[in-house]
Amino acid sequence: MKKLFKVALVAAGLLFAGNFAQAQTKIGYIQFEQLVTTLPEYKTLTSQIDVYKKTFMDQLTALNTELQNKSKEYQDKRATMTDAVRVAKENELQDLSKRFQDYQNTASQSVESKGNELMKPLVDKSRAAINAVAKEKGYTYVLNSSNTDLIVAPPGDDMMAAVKLKLGIK
Repeated sequence: MKKLFKVALVAAGLLFAGNFAQAQTKIGYIQFEQLVTTLPEYKTLTSQIDVYKKTFMDQLTALNTELQNKSKEYQDKRATMTDAVRVAKENELQDLSKRFQDYQNTASQSVESKGNELMKPLVDKSRAAINAVAKEKGYTYVLNSSNTDLIVAPPGDDMMAAVKLKLGIK
């Protein structure tokens, strides 16, 4: 009987501890990307990224035009070319095509890297504001509702208004 009483006491203690831990968990959510795009600095940074991207686009357009022209020239004169000249022109077109693709990949990576570098302060500022609001309001977890399919979410746990207020955004 004593043993049964101890087991029941331990089970009740675990049940109480589980309910107590569950009561302390508070989950909030926010659309992080939307928050970042509402920051005043966002427009300036996107225009800087667009200017940076344009430098690559001009070069890509020139390479593409050159590739199109040489390809058209090859197609027009292909029937009258000797085998050696045809092979040389095909190799030249393949090299030019590879150069175009390599430059396109490099440009894409450079633009993405520059974008991440320029956006990092905005992301850090947003995260800091979210952390501050979460701490003030007692949230244990904050989900990015842009990446998560929230089926049911009470409006009181949407932190967007509080974080915008913290950042001074209307």
